[in-house]
Amino acid sequence: MSATDYAVRAEGIQKRYAGKPALDGFDLAVRPGTVHGLLGPNGAGKTTAVRVLSTLLGFDGGRARVAGADVARDPRLVRRRIGLTGQYAAVDEVLTGRQNLEMFGRLFHLGGKRARARAGELLEQFGLVEAADEGVGAYSGGMRRRLDLAASMILAPQVLFLDEPTTGLDPRGRGEIWGAVRDLVAGGTTVLLTTQYLDEADRLASHITVIDRGRAIADDTPDGLKNRVGGDRIEVVVAQAEDLGMTAEVIARVSETEPETDGAALRVHAQVGDRVAALTEVARTLRDGGIAVEDIGLRRPSLDDVFLRLTGHRTEEEAAA
Repeated sequence: MSATDYAVRAEGIQKRYAGKPALDGFDLAVRPGTVHGLLGPNGAGKTTAVRVLSTLLGFDGGRARVAGADVARDPRLVRRRIGLTGQYAAVDEVLTGRQNLEMFGRLFHLGGKRARARAGELLEQFGLVEAADEGVGAYSGGMRRRLDLAASMILAPQVLFLDEPTTGLDPRGRGEIWGAVRDLVAGGTTVLLTTQYLDEADRLASHITVIDRGRAIADDTPDGLKNRVGGDRIEVVVAQAEDLGMTAEVIARVSETEPETDGAALRVHAQVGDRVAALTEVARTLRDGGIAVEDIGLRRPSLDDVFLRLTGHRTEEEAAA
């Protein structure tokens, strides 16, 4: 694909603050009609990248196109074709949900009649009709974020930038936002999602770019990134420590790597190729050998394993846990 075929294309973007690089040759290619995750730790450059691509920040080098427009040469056209939702909801808590959307419509020069009509469409689309005439101050966190998303869609943008949209939300609120994002993409919107939540990127994004120290250090599908760490692992937790040795021998017969033993957790694990055949063989052999098993299963590498392999450290989410 050429640069003009992508919904978002950045090549060698440079951005410096006080002489220090925030973006240091950053590259990004986002296909139309997809959710593309931008994953990285705090300070990696995620938010700076979004601000540059959405024309909120100038940049010092490189080139970028968003929704078919050159970010440096035609920022006004870019702004007409995009939506942006930041880390915190930007709605007025005194106004009702309907009044908020009508206000945004007027700010975008839709005119009173069209602004009212568009507000009604978005309230329906984002499941806010019943609460439309309530003050936003009474909304839950998830409802506020959905209203914020609706406001960013006033002009039906081709590309929507979501900068950590579920920060601070409870699981129900996060689920509401995930559903809204999926609906937007189904309608043809391209979404660039920055997040620190691994499960969010895994569930929503069809492609992920990992950014660290201002550079893209990996770009692949979620499964492709996980495969870089290694394939599926079989893990067995035994009931008695004296069975660890025999369990390791059994696993070694079906594994592609040398089994590793964790004596404290009474666990043995190793990478396997044919996951179903390996699990079946190990379970049958341990049962026939009279070895008591507390737990047995197949484990896939996680995106946090990818982070650890690529950057040498885990994400903030995992570190906090």
